[in-house]
Formats: sequence, C-alpha cells, structure tokens
Amino acid sequence: MKNEQLPAIEVKIKQPPVLFGKTQALIAQLAEQLGAPLIAYWNGPRGSVCHSDVVAMYHVLQRLGEHEVIYLFLKSSGGSGQVSLRLVNLLRQHCRRLVALVPLECASAATMVALGADQILMGPTAYLTAVDTSLNHSLSPVDRDNDRVGVSLDELQRVIRLWRDQQGEVPENAYKSLFQYVHPLVIGAVDRAESLSIMLCRELLAYHVADEAKAEAIAGALNGKYPSHNYPILLDEAVKIGLAAERMPAEVAALLLQLNALYSEMGQKATTDFDEQRAHSNEIANIWEASGAQVYYQQDKDWFYRSEERRWITLNDNSGWRRIERIGSRLRRGELHVA
Repeated sequence: MKNEQLPAIEVKIKQPPVLFGKTQALIAQLAEQLGAPLIAYWNGPRGSVCHSDVVAMYHVLQRLGEHEVIYLFLKSSGGSGQVSLRLVNLLRQHCRRLVALVPLECASAATMVALGADQILMGPTAYLTAVDTSLNHSLSPVDRDNDRVGVSLDELQRVIRLWRDQQGEVPENAYKSLFQYVHPLVIGAVDRAESLSIMLCRELLAYHVADEAKAEAIAGALNGKYPSHNYPILLDEAVKIGLAAERMPAEVAALLLQLNALYSEMGQKATTDFDEQRAHSNEIANIWEASGAQVYYQQDKDWFYRSEERRWITLNDNSGWRRIERIGSRLRRGELHVA
C-alpha cells in the first residue's frame, strides 16, 4: 500500500483591522466638542516616537491646514526626544495655540511633546513621566535574548554612589570594576545624552514659557527629581513642578478613551506562528489621524529564530507607512514612502 502524502495546510496570516470609519466619526465628535480641530497620535506596545513620525504627521497636517488652536491627543510610551522637538516645531507652524490631551500614558519623549503645548489637559487615568535619558548604544550590554539594553545616567550614578558608600573612607575606583560590564564609551555617551535631554526640555518650554528660570526648574525636575524613569507624574504633581496642566472635561476624556479603544483594536498583536522557529508579524505600531486622513505604520515581516545566536532575525521585511484619505465620497488607500 502506497503512503499517501497529506496536503500542505495553508496558514492564514493574521491581519489587523483598520477602523477608519469609526475613528473618523469620533474625531469629528471630539472636534465639535472642543471647538477646534483634533490630531491624534497613538503608539502601540511596539511603537515609539521616531523620526519617520515627522513626515507622517506632516502628511496629516497638510490635510488639516492652519488653525488658531489645535488639540493633540497623545498616547505613547516614548521614544526619541529629538523627534519630540521636531514634532512640536512642525505643529507650531500650523497653529498659534497648541493644547495636549492626555487621557492615558504620555511617557518619556511623549511627555516632551506635551511640554511644547501651551496647555496640558489630563484625564483621570492620565500620567506623564520623567524624561531622564536611557541610551541604547551599539556597545551596550546585552540581555538574555542577546539584545542590546538601554543604559541611563541615573542608574550609573546610583551604582557608583552605592559602591562608594560601601567601600568606606578610601573607596576603590568604582569605574575600574564597572568597565567590565559597561563600556566606557557608553558611559560617556549617556552623560552627553543627559545634557541633551535638559536642553531639549528648555527648547520645548521656550515656545510658551518666557521665564527662563521657570523653564530651567521644570527641565531640572523632569530630568533629575524622580527615582524612576517611569515614575507616574499625575495632575497635582504636574502642576506642582510648574506645568500648565488642568483637569480634562469628563465628556472629552470619555470620547478619547473610546478612540483609544479603537486604536488598541487596530494595534492588537497580529502574529502568525508557523512553527517554533518561524513566525510572521503584521502589527500596527504608530497611528496619526485627523479629519479626512489617517496614516499608520504597519509591521509586515517574517521572523526566524537563530538558535546559535539566541535571537530572532527578520526576513522579507515589507513594513512601512500606509495612508487612508477621504476624497469626496471615496476613500483612497496607499503607501506613504518615507526614506
């Protein structure tokens, strides 16, 4: 009896939903409630504030045009602080007054974006964070998955301080032992990045804070006051350090949470596992949206686990920005090419 070969099972690759119609309806409702246009910026768990965001936002702003006031919905865990300055600079070219809407997480580089707004409206579940810099350098230590880890100046300073406290009156050179784990060039780069972070905060606050001493105090607090980079700065604390933060109207907060729920559905994990070593990711990471236009970054790539290196590598990477625009009664979809 001949062995019959079983037919290959075709695995359907998961696709994330794109809810343009629903999100547009909420954005229109929010703009009517606020009395001014709204632009939304949302990051998923694997999204971040990055340089290509600037071009994506510019595409959305071209549709939005110039206005007296623009409201900016922010939900992000952070990214590049230098990009924050570029984003605020671009937004400021399209409005005289910028108001940040923070219903949930607005961390690190996203907090920097909020610093560039004339006013920050925070919902009941909102928080900002410290902005002290954590640097992922090409010479950084590696984790258990053989990936480079971020190193912050605050962490290094605390290690040195603890070392000296425990060594007594004549402490041994702590850096001699530390260099076995952290390359000296990484320590130098982190120290430089910390100075850059303070400078960025001052530049962002200068858009609306004329008092240089006040801007310096806010920048110093955000970069050195808190014991953790992810320390949640709630509304009362934000006001205490000098930020122009106020409580968000309840009806606006409710609508923004509905919008976040739709974006979370779009940004849900969309990984297709073929076997233990092969998978495909098709996840939406970043979203920009205003009336009539939505631009989002979608991961679209194969993953292969290289066991000898203990890490995942990517193959067939077709990730990129996609856009949806309303042209009259029609929707136009396509790719947004960002070099």
